[in-house]
Amino acid sequence: MIAETQPAITEWLQRIRAEYQEVPGLNLTRRQVQRFWGLDPATADTLLEALESAKFLRRTRDDGYVRADS
Repeated sequence: MIAETQPAITEWLQRIRAEYQEVPGLNLTRRQVQRFWGLDPATADTLLEALESAKFLRRTRDDGYVRADS
């Protein structure tokens, strides 16, 4: 099961990183991330946590996610 899930997670991480790199100033809430990419809540949480841990995204005071270098 994990072997099947890992490539999907990696692909999602790449897709989300690419979108944040292409759109300067992108600021999405968890709920917006779910809608934008059609993700279930658990997957969205996993991806956002991974991107925060990697210091690619940071959470704003109003629970938005922006690039950590912005």
